[in-house]
Amino acid sequence: MRISDLLGETFSALLANKARSGLTILGIVIGIGSVIAMISIGQGTQGSITSSIQALGSNLLMIQPGFQRGVGTQVRSERGSSQTLTLADATAISDNVSGIKAVAPQTSSRSQVTAKGTNTNTTVNGVTVDYATVRNVSVSSGEFITAQDNSNLAKVAVLGPTTVSDLFSEGSDPIGQTIRINKLDFKVVGVTVAKGGSGFSNQDDVIYIPLTTAQRFITGTAYVNSINVEGADAKSLDVVQADITALLLQRHKITDSTLADFSILNQSDIVSSASTITNTLTALLASIAGISLLVGGIGIMNMMLTTVTERTREIGLRKAIGAQRSDITVQFLSEAITLTFTGGVVGVALGWLVSFAVYKFAGIATSVSWFSVILAFGVSAAIGIVFGYYPARRAARMNPIEALRYE
Repeated sequence: MRISDLLGETFSALLANKARSGLTILGIVIGIGSVIAMISIGQGTQGSITSSIQALGSNLLMIQPGFQRGVGTQVRSERGSSQTLTLADATAISDNVSGIKAVAPQTSSRSQVTAKGTNTNTTVNGVTVDYATVRNVSVSSGEFITAQDNSNLAKVAVLGPTTVSDLFSEGSDPIGQTIRINKLDFKVVGVTVAKGGSGFSNQDDVIYIPLTTAQRFITGTAYVNSINVEGADAKSLDVVQADITALLLQRHKITDSTLADFSILNQSDIVSSASTITNTLTALLASIAGISLLVGGIGIMNMMLTTVTERTREIGLRKAIGAQRSDITVQFLSEAITLTFTGGVVGVALGWLVSFAVYKFAGIATSVSWFSVILAFGVSAAIGIVFGYYPARRAARMNPIEALRYE
């Protein structure tokens, strides 16, 4: 049978019952569209989480206070609430550990902040000049905390964009204006570039002040909440982590590493763990959506079996005038594949549209990859072959005499 004849017969047969063919295609459309939409949401979420983690800095190690029990398991009532790390620890790390680009100790607290009749409750970070480099903080206007600010216990502040919008009217320039933190006046000297986030993880809802000022007037303690270390490169980060661990154990006079009063978070480990979780989530979402594809495939098989029954006399006539089994098989199989291919094309468009709508109206990050599109077409073709093969073989095996007698 020529390809042109095969295509003509296929479209003629499918158009003979438009409603049934349309409903069958709809099952595939919903299945393919759901798979692409779910995969895009999963991949978009993974990309968003990875970007947020990488926005913290590059080649980053975060040392936090807190006793450990077992291997890698932190036991403390609240992250950073223990007081075991000092500014001297940060200085020792900078002086004695090689492979380090910069070290930035930090102290943090939630404080009520007021300015010209407005107020907000936000995170106040006491930092050093190297914090901007280590944690990838850029200033959009003004300047960041300087070494001189720390030396002089200066009451200056750098605001995140969200804090600016909470404390000042839209369009106003906060540089040079005064805010009050814990009843102390601070002069605004800079505004950071937006990094994104929400809730308590919002990296834009923050105020930076000199570390020494924060220790003297805000926290009232010489301890720090964390020490951020930027490695020279990603390859040596594990070695740097091991060297820092050994140094701090020695400084804190701890002989058993399982009793360490600090913990070190490796940025690459955090990214890897987040990727594993989001990959699992993506696979779960795709599997759930794939159930609709299975239902659509069963719908194709049901339609094709019905079609074979309705066209029994036609099949008998074709075989009586010389059609081979392979001709009958190819004819009905091509009808099933055409249904799934059409559904696949429309399904890809639907999935793309749903992904865009989710991003536009729900604000959830989505990412439609070529992998998911190719996967969708591959799955749709496989469904047409798998679920169309049995009805096609059943039609091909009909006895032409019995088929011609069928009423």
